[in-house]
Amino acid sequence: MLDRFEQSQPSQESNATAQGAAPQAGDRGNSRAEQFDKDYFQSYSYNAIHESMIKDRIRTDAYRDFIYDHKHLFKDKVVLDVGCGTGILSMFCAKAGARLVIAVDNSGIIDKARENVFSNGLQEVVKCVRGKIEEVTLPVPKVDVIVSEWMGYCLLYESMLDSVIYARDKYLAEDGLMVPSHATLRIAPLADSDLKASHIDFWRDVYGFDMTAMLEKAHEEALIRVVDEKELAGASVAFLELDLHRTKVDDLTFTNPFSTTWQNDGVKTLEGFVIWFDIFFNTSRSQGIPAGMTAAEAKKKTGVVTFSTGPHSEATHWQQGVFLIKDPVGQFGPGDSIAGEVTYLKKQGQERSLDIDITWTKASAGGGKEKERVKKQRWILD
Repeated sequence: MLDRFEQSQPSQESNATAQGAAPQAGDRGNSRAEQFDKDYFQSYSYNAIHESMIKDRIRTDAYRDFIYDHKHLFKDKVVLDVGCGTGILSMFCAKAGARLVIAVDNSGIIDKARENVFSNGLQEVVKCVRGKIEEVTLPVPKVDVIVSEWMGYCLLYESMLDSVIYARDKYLAEDGLMVPSHATLRIAPLADSDLKASHIDFWRDVYGFDMTAMLEKAHEEALIRVVDEKELAGASVAFLELDLHRTKVDDLTFTNPFSTTWQNDGVKTLEGFVIWFDIFFNTSRSQGIPAGMTAAEAKKKTGVVTFSTGPHSEATHWQQGVFLIKDPVGQFGPGDSIAGEVTYLKKQGQERSLDIDITWTKASAGGGKEKERVKKQRWILD
């Protein structure tokens, strides 16, 4: 058994800065990005965010169930936990029989994770390493399994998947397993006028005051809310499917098409869109998911462990992304289609934030596309 292994992130400072030289324009840009990154990791040093995640039963139960129900995948294996937080996933893996679990995190929570590991008598199996996965040195050249809870709002907010992909490419054995194995992004039309009223119309009369100045960029902000499934105006469709064994970082900046059908005959106005994600835990690299299949459908058909963050499922701490459109489009009816594209872009200088563009077109149930209905809007998620 390896000795207890720790690594702290080294402090790096250029000679010019150390000697008081004035930073150049590029340095200021890098400094802002570094500060943004520092703030990101610092935010995970406190209890509240980890309490929220662990208490999310849908999330935590899915990881536990997959690990405990498939102990043969972990027995005597070397496991890497990227972004280990409190260490709960690492301890699940240890309890499942892993020979060695390397728990990596770049925030101060790693100290609590180490204490948790010792408190539960798992220190001979779980080794805690502090630092970025891109910078630390691991005590082994390869691992058999990578487990990580990397998902952010609308799946890709915070860009943690980039680090997981780096870890996979550098450390995962050729026949190694990614946990989870697949993720999909889904979109559905929204017809929730109450949400628009509470977030947009609210500013028109605030205790008798006109505060419409607050509306200038209100439609540019993506909202994170729990949406009632009754407020969806049509079926959801997948617009991104990721196989975590093969996905590349370049795949995470994309423009992908979608097409769905209006199904709500009681509401005729498109108020916006809702985006969420589904997660799948397959037991081998060769397993896939049928195109477009939801988490619930996959679980029912194949028995695979899944969970969804959508309105049709129990609410999670991720909730859903809500994208209210500036000029709602009316006169939709059953059978009308909405087709368009979704674009995910990393925000310049703040790569953990997202710019999300949606372009959409209405086509009536009777046939031709109505060109005047073509719309495009950008939202910010930060």
